[in-house]
Amino acid sequence: MFAVHLMAFYFTKLKEDQIKKVDRFLYHMRLSDETLLDIMARFQVEMEKGLAKDTNPTASVKMLPTFVRAIPDGSENGEFLSLDLGGSKFRVLKVQVSEEGKRNVQMESLFYPTPNEIITGNGSELFDYVADCLVDFMKTKELKHKKLPLGLTFSFPCRQTKLEEGVLLSWTKKFKARGVQDTDVVSRLAKALKKHKDLDVDILALVNDTVATMMTCAYDDPYCEVGVIIGTGTNACYMEDMSNIDLVEGDEGRMCINTEWGAFGDDGALEDIRTEFDRELDLGSLNPGKQLFEKMISGLYLGELVRLILLKMAKAGLLFGGEKSSALHTKGKIETRHVAAMEKYKEGLANTREILVDLGLEPSEADCIAVQHVCTIVSFRSANLCAAALAAILTRLRMNKKLDRLRTTVGMDGTVYKIHPQYPKRLHKVVRKLVPNCDVRFLLSESGSTKGAAMVTAVASRVQAQRKQIDKVLALFQLTREQLVGVQDKMRTELENGLKRKTHPMATVKMLPTYVRGMPDGTEKGKFLALDLGGTNFRVLLVKIRSGRRSVRMYNKIFAIPLEIMQGTGEELFDHIVQCIADFLDYMGLKGAQLPLGFTFSFPCRQASIDKGTLIGWTKGFKATDCEGEDVVDMLREAIKRRNEFDLDIVAVVNDTVGTMMTCGYEDPNCEIGLIAGTGSNMCYMEEMRNIELVEGDEGKMCINTEWGGFGDNGCIDDIRTQYDKEVDEGSLNPGKQRYEKMTSGMYLGEIVRQILIDLTKHGLLFRGQISERLRTRGIFETKFLSQIESDRLALLQVRRILQQLGLDSTCEDSIVVKEVCGAVSRRAAQLCGAGLAAIVEKRREDQGLEHLRITVGVDGTLYKLHPHFSRILQETVKELAPKCDVTFILSEDGSGKGAALITAVAKRLQ
Repeated sequence: MFAVHLMAFYFTKLKEDQIKKVDRFLYHMRLSDETLLDIMARFQVEMEKGLAKDTNPTASVKMLPTFVRAIPDGSENGEFLSLDLGGSKFRVLKVQVSEEGKRNVQMESLFYPTPNEIITGNGSELFDYVADCLVDFMKTKELKHKKLPLGLTFSFPCRQTKLEEGVLLSWTKKFKARGVQDTDVVSRLAKALKKHKDLDVDILALVNDTVATMMTCAYDDPYCEVGVIIGTGTNACYMEDMSNIDLVEGDEGRMCINTEWGAFGDDGALEDIRTEFDRELDLGSLNPGKQLFEKMISGLYLGELVRLILLKMAKAGLLFGGEKSSALHTKGKIETRHVAAMEKYKEGLANTREILVDLGLEPSEADCIAVQHVCTIVSFRSANLCAAALAAILTRLRMNKKLDRLRTTVGMDGTVYKIHPQYPKRLHKVVRKLVPNCDVRFLLSESGSTKGAAMVTAVASRVQAQRKQIDKVLALFQLTREQLVGVQDKMRTELENGLKRKTHPMATVKMLPTYVRGMPDGTEKGKFLALDLGGTNFRVLLVKIRSGRRSVRMYNKIFAIPLEIMQGTGEELFDHIVQCIADFLDYMGLKGAQLPLGFTFSFPCRQASIDKGTLIGWTKGFKATDCEGEDVVDMLREAIKRRNEFDLDIVAVVNDTVGTMMTCGYEDPNCEIGLIAGTGSNMCYMEEMRNIELVEGDEGKMCINTEWGGFGDNGCIDDIRTQYDKEVDEGSLNPGKQRYEKMTSGMYLGEIVRQILIDLTKHGLLFRGQISERLRTRGIFETKFLSQIESDRLALLQVRRILQQLGLDSTCEDSIVVKEVCGAVSRRAAQLCGAGLAAIVEKRREDQGLEHLRITVGVDGTLYKLHPHFSRILQETVKELAPKCDVTFILSEDGSGKGAALITAVAKRLQ
């Protein structure tokens, strides 16, 4: 028993001594946590360099865009071909991807050899060989009669400008085919395939093996957004935000970046951690000075590193009693599979002895222990370096998503990772230590690269088909110049019809005279009360105007109008208004004051004088009974009488559009047009009295309230109305009315978007085909969301948050589509408004007999003010359709209330 203990003690002591000896010799290969964190930081810097346009040309880590923009969502189906070129064997597959409610992939494949004379010979011969293998495969599998999409896994660094194109930057591993570098490998393969007349194959995607690994794993786990290969070579890819990729146009969504991390350190960034063995190995390689990170990590080099170390130790008399064999002097005699075998948990020492004996050496027990430890240090360093770079990628993902904690999956492939007994465990442990705020799942890719190429092709097919359907919907909202000119011409006709006595009753654009005959001239003065009713909020204002200095001071209070009042009786509505006036006068200490009053009433009225207005019809959700056909000024006077508390002089009833024009006219005498682009849409302008057949007299001008929201109610713009416009109209409070307003105003744009989103979801193009209860809710998609979603400053992440608030669980791709839909709807609205406005400015120019007109438009409304692009598109449209008019736009401050007071002041002055 004592002898056994003595033997065990001797062996433990021997093991410790040998480990210490090797540790001292390979001191520089042991990397501390601090060093790994430093390498991680260096790799982050290199990623930044590779992504930026200015620094990419000199960056060692190339960060190549792959044009893979989406991961599988489970709806992919069909048959696909896949080729895998990049290792010692070449593989052809047929992949059947079926949906049927569950993710299911069936594969049939054949391997073909890649002879040395093919991979180091002429490039054309290489691609002819690949094409011949594919033809053989299709014949064997009886597929020649089918047209199938094909994905090519090409495991070498390529610069891509689209998914189905890739220019080879340089060969790696053992490939050296001449005349391929700097050419597009897809067109080279397509050319070779053309020689086979009976073959019909569509190459949809060129994929790096790392990307293919990520895509394979993402099919099984939607959280997978990183792919890593640690095999013959090493590389990583991940999904990067488009806004960070300088090399590709566009900021929307994400794209897979092939880091090509094997070249990390080629610029000298890792010189302090490279050892004499790394330098010796590099000098003896096919590509000295290149792929330095890969040469410290990957399967092509680990065995050779071990050989160089053992040779040096033997020369120094630290191994094999100083004896060396010719095999130990021979490059490539120790392979990575030998390293893996020597590190096996139980049989490792026995394997080590066997391998060393095969190399013609006579190892002692101590030698075997030392050699095994050399292998451990070399492979552990490989895992550490991989972990540091991967940790940098995971940190970048977490920061891109602005998360405190990231949950993600890394798809793994490669022989080193798969066959080395200790490698995965070491890698996982170090990654988790370096990024404690990332919950990482490592998923082994099954038949990674070839299945992955088929998955990329399947996703590309799906995205292509979906894109066509989405574009078809968006095309309905894209107006040509001819269509806009058509709208301008029809609007002009309707304006003329509304002004003429004979055609006025049938006109959709009512062209209501407002009896506002003059603009402010700066002499107006006094205190005025103004009321502003046009939406769910009602404002009461006290406006003090001082003459000469064009100075206006205002005090106001906002009151809510509850839905039951909006849709109750007229008496209840006007009693509520008078109650609000009483509260305001009380608040201002003006209870008994007799003040002239201007009433901004933002609904279509027929006026017989400035202080009379008969309501034609409610808009904007108002439905109060017994009001239509009644004079609203009389109704207000009656309500004041019923209250019997104060006496007010109602001088003018004014539309909000007219109020806007008057407010801007006070600042700019050139202002003769008022435009509102907000909850509703309307326009007014100063018309020559001689053109207004509805009013007596030919002298001077009068403001006309066009009420252009009803344009198209006679069907004249049905050619540009879509099914979505019709759905919104049918579900509105006033079907068949205000059709132009329903295509241009804030009250309806969000609802149009909602209808489109429902339709796209029904067709499986959004939200995984799931229509949420929230999306079914009318009015849920407010126009303010359009403004937020279309903001240039808003990242997709924030768009997703807005959609989540609406109960819509969106992917990154969903967010892009929603943003496009919002853009199409709001752009059309702005263009239609611009076409209508162009009709009016051209009319003003012709009426005045001018070659060139200079005019100012006063504008108000939330859509114009808050939407990031509406005002610009509207102005561009006017400029294009009315090139002889120089139109200035000024924003109205406190438009309608202040405008009502100014009209009251002008009316008083004119009286």
